[in-house]
Amino acid sequence: MLLSSSQVLFFSSLSLGTLLSISSSSWFGAWIGLELNLMSFIPLISSKNNQYSSEAALKYFLIQALGSSVIIMSASFVLSSNELAIMLMTVALLLKSGAAPFHFWFPSVMEGLQWPQVIILMTIQKIAPLSLLSYTLYSSNLPIIPAAIISSALVGAIGGINQTFLRKIMAYSSINHMAWMMSAILISETNWLLYFSFYCFISTSIVMLFNFQEAFHISHIMNYSSHSPQMKMIMFSSLLSMGGLPPFTGFIPKWFIIQEMISSHMFVILMVLLMSALLTLFYYLRIAMMAFTISSPSTKWGMKMMSTSVLTPSLLYINLFGLLAPNLFMVIL
Repeated sequence: MLLSSSQVLFFSSLSLGTLLSISSSSWFGAWIGLELNLMSFIPLISSKNNQYSSEAALKYFLIQALGSSVIIMSASFVLSSNELAIMLMTVALLLKSGAAPFHFWFPSVMEGLQWPQVIILMTIQKIAPLSLLSYTLYSSNLPIIPAAIISSALVGAIGGINQTFLRKIMAYSSINHMAWMMSAILISETNWLLYFSFYCFISTSIVMLFNFQEAFHISHIMNYSSHSPQMKMIMFSSLLSMGGLPPFTGFIPKWFIIQEMISSHMFVILMVLLMSALLTLFYYLRIAMMAFTISSPSTKWGMKMMSTSVLTPSLLYINLFGLLAPNLFMVIL
């Protein structure tokens, strides 16, 4: 699908806003970058083919505007109480990134988006808030961050168990991965960048599969995978990699974070993260086993045939990279 000239323009300004936020030398410049990012993403959400896009765009705008207003309000407390200003800034950034306990908008907005916009919301839109959040964490040690990590891990794990819509499952999965990313931020910036890079690659590969199948419900995966053994294997390995099951690629960043958290004596948070990882792996495995073993007798009309020339090897390599090249990460570790 080719992008129109307006979509290319808004995507370019969205990327520019993200770069401005993470490279700015002042909070005012970072705020300008966040606003540019917000105003560029709203037109990308709007779609004539999706009747829920207007609702999703309105929800996203209101929540992001609320976060921006809290950032401006925190600037007024810098002279009187620096700790209060940093705490308000942290709350605003958690709200913008969709982390618990400020996650209430994230699944509902994701449900009204198409898959290409879901990729942007899960990856690019988290770069600026998480980068700014790392700046606030390095300047002070607030108790709200461990509380946000624990709540994000539990909400992301428990919230996705009974879901059957794929976009909501990916939303709660993103909230759970936010807990791991915030834990990585507490350790070092390198660990956060490593985990976020792996998260972007793996989640993008899964969303590309869903978009290729035009799947929005678990039953859609069964309808398609029954006609394609190659798609069964790709879906199975991709979902298990997203869940962090060894020896798939998704386990590599979690392995690093686990070892660093043990070295930093963060045992309570690590225990919650590991328990939540088991719950997330449960609903990933539920989708993967249904796609791998159950064949639906119904036929999906207008089904696309999968091109095995590029898509199959690339997606398999992304999710099996940890299995194919484990020695590289042993040397790095």
